[in-house]
Amino acid sequence: MRYLITGGTGFIGSNLARAVLAAGEDLAVLDNLRRPGSEQNLAWLRREGDVRFVHGDVRNPDDVIHAVRDARPDVVFHLAGQVAMTTSLENPRLDFETNVVGGFHLLEAVRAHAPEAVVTYSSSNKVYGALAGVTYEATPTRWVARGWAQGFDESLPLDFRTPYGCSKGAVDQYMLDWARMYGLRTVVFRHSSVYGGRQYATWDQGWVGWFVGRALEIASGRATEPFTISGDGRQVRDLLHVDDLVSCYVAAVAHADAARGRAFNIGGGPANALSLLELFAFLERELDVRMHFRRLPERPEDQRVFVSDTHAARACFGWSPAIGWEEGVRRTIAWCRELGGDGR
Repeated sequence: MRYLITGGTGFIGSNLARAVLAAGEDLAVLDNLRRPGSEQNLAWLRREGDVRFVHGDVRNPDDVIHAVRDARPDVVFHLAGQVAMTTSLENPRLDFETNVVGGFHLLEAVRAHAPEAVVTYSSSNKVYGALAGVTYEATPTRWVARGWAQGFDESLPLDFRTPYGCSKGAVDQYMLDWARMYGLRTVVFRHSSVYGGRQYATWDQGWVGWFVGRALEIASGRATEPFTISGDGRQVRDLLHVDDLVSCYVAAVAHADAARGRAFNIGGGPANALSLLELFAFLERELDVRMHFRRLPERPEDQRVFVSDTHAARACFGWSPAIGWEEGVRRTIAWCRELGGDGR
């Protein structure tokens, strides 16, 4: 089979690319190499196998058309995008052009040149907004969403907030509508917190890797001052290791006829739900450190809790997460140490 991955040298893209190469499939990767770590991931992929790299940008329709037309893909993993909520607030035009315009370019290129391809889209839990209608209870270490013990399913109403939520949500809906109107084989994944190897985490994207890096700085004695967090630290996400996410994508492609035109909440589920404070407590035990931090105001429209109910994915294409968060965080610690101690 022939695969095209947009954003294929990013965190999720490079992990998917390795899986495609390991399966002996034909692979083309489109990326503009602007994300920190993308050049390192490209060099790593070239050592893993025969990857055709296209240096291009999804904001440029010609780049996308040429990539799709030349690759003639059976499967497209669309991962290229602006991925930080804070960046969307600082530069909403960049966010719009990369996510919305880039996503539209991809859909139209597929419609014209590869209409039978399976297209997966990396959406976000941010399409559900701040979940203002949910009732929360506070414990010493986390917020709890009352009445949602199994997590949030796809029946939640969409509520686009922040430029990032608007841009991811717009393409989310374009993907579903292009299945309805034009018969494309699109599948939408609304991700929670994905983490693991090949993620060059930054302060505004990739929070598990970022705080693992801060803990390793403390352990090495290189930390000179407390780090900062937004909010009170009790906000909760369900962690999904990237290896589990790769298996999700593979399973969905294998069941594309059943998954076509649907959106799925994808995360680690209640068993892998963790707050910032709980992650810090684990890192303190694991690395024998003290996590000193200062609190900043909450981020605008941040969700106090998001935990995915993944029953729909399990029923449709037989997927569920297999890697527990403790094992996954230990793998992330090992990955950060490979990079020189703090993941940068």
